[in-house]
Amino acid sequence: MSNYEAQFSQSVNEPEKFWGEAAKGIDWYKECDKVLDSSNPPFYRWFKGGKMNTCYNAVDRHVAGGRADQTAIIYDSPVSVFAGGLQSLGVKKGDTVVIYLPMIPEAAVAMLACARIGAIHSVVFGGFAPHELAVRIDHAQPKVLITASGAIEGAKKLEYKPIVNSALDQSVHEVDNVILFQRDFVQAEMTEGRDIDWNDLVSKSSPVDCVELEATDPLYILYTSGTTGMPKG
Repeated sequence: MSNYEAQFSQSVNEPEKFWGEAAKGIDWYKECDKVLDSSNPPFYRWFKGGKMNTCYNAVDRHVAGGRADQTAIIYDSPVSVFAGGLQSLGVKKGDTVVIYLPMIPEAAVAMLACARIGAIHSVVFGGFAPHELAVRIDHAQPKVLITASGAIEGAKKLEYKPIVNSALDQSVHEVDNVILFQRDFVQAEMTEGRDIDWNDLVSKSSPVDCVELEATDPLYILYTSGTTGMPKG
């Protein structure tokens, strides 16, 4: 407990020293030039000049460290292959991808795949009504939307595709593609020219390496619930 109190005290009183030490716990392509850039308050920037990749730190470095056979997210390798699939659809560093999925492994794969190639993901709670999804689509301006055919909520089966189709009809912004993961208990109809089956995409894609990113590059957009007005990103 005394060690915790000392660390907590340092994090408050010496934040640059505390977070500089904490940063040694992850892998960097290039270490930062400065832990905290306070030259333009109140717009402070952490680890300015540092180069890293979140997906590499979450997956690849553990594989390289000898834990490839340990079950977590299986590295062999849905993340790097799906990332390759996103790249094949033209998704690149700085593009936005909306993820509208239930709590299935593909949700984690999608988030890590976006991080791998430098795309900014925005997770929208699966089951949100079409209008709420449309509002977030118009704000985030995604190139691609990733969804599933449906989810099981308690004793109910919820179809996602009608919600997605309605949201896209309501939104001003047009996505290039919808990637859809078909689940065994509900099949969704595909919109020709726009919708792509997850498994078809993966079967035609090749793994890609992590993209080197600035430590200050955005990773994701998270929205408030919007219960008191427009959702804030």
